[in-house]
Amino acid sequence: MRSQEGTVLRSHGPGPELAVEEIEQTAGPGETLVEMRLAAVTSQDRTVLSGKQPAPSFTPGSEGFGVVVSSAVAATGAGVVLRGEGVGVTRPGLWGRYAVVPDAAVHPVPESMEPATALALLTPALTAHTAVRRVGQVLAGETVVVTGITGLVARLCAAVARSAGAARVIGLAGVVEPVELVGDLVDQIVRVDELGQVGRDLPWCDLAVDTLGGPVTSGVLGHITPGGRIALLGYKTGEFTTLDLHQLIGRDLRVLPVNVQRTTLEPGAIGQALADIAPARLRPEVELLPAARVSEVLDRSASGARFLLDLTALG
Repeated sequence: MRSQEGTVLRSHGPGPELAVEEIEQTAGPGETLVEMRLAAVTSQDRTVLSGKQPAPSFTPGSEGFGVVVSSAVAATGAGVVLRGEGVGVTRPGLWGRYAVVPDAAVHPVPESMEPATALALLTPALTAHTAVRRVGQVLAGETVVVTGITGLVARLCAAVARSAGAARVIGLAGVVEPVELVGDLVDQIVRVDELGQVGRDLPWCDLAVDTLGGPVTSGVLGHITPGGRIALLGYKTGEFTTLDLHQLIGRDLRVLPVNVQRTTLEPGAIGQALADIAPARLRPEVELLPAARVSEVLDRSASGARFLLDLTALG
């Protein structure tokens, strides 16, 4: 066993006020001791601190990045992302100078990826991983279409498809949307008009990942090869669509809803998701704050930025 004394932020009841406390943490069998560097402020953390779960006197923090102090599954000094296995939900979390977590909550970070980027992109990357690899089950050599390609999750879906071996990745974008951010993630851009009508130049595809919904869904269905499938990830442009049952049945197409909340992550999924998106070199909007100012973050409504706490100043 390995022990370490350090400061943690501790909740003693519902609300954003957290106490700074010095505690000793000991890693037992099947656990990893980590020196924390960064932690995210997630919707899960907000839920926990609202008092809905768990009991008072609790260290929050469900996602973070740190350096391994002792572990049976990771090298000492390795930078790792921490998530899962009840961390920050049913067992003490990561908002402290040190954290003890189950070995299964420790995940590698690609060497080419900055820690803040890995942490900020973790949740959308897992959404993309679930849509493309788990639900869509993309295969090497396939052609993949991703709608709403200028959105962050859609771009991550394109990156995952590319990493999984897709031969071609095609992005759908609105007629006036700038596509500079898409970069090398796709081989072709196809425009969608103001009414959601898909251009005739959209090639046949094996898998479509649809983040838009509405008329775009029915338009893309007409371009999926027999035996192909469409993974439905969102409905930004409409909750309702028209399904042509003749083509759906006649071409044996599969319509696959992506429900991340009901999908259990398989072992290795987090490391795989980060490895998939690392080559894309995306730079998310991140707001980094000292851990002592976490109460300010919890009082603020969610914005486009991902809030990260700098834990290095904690003793």
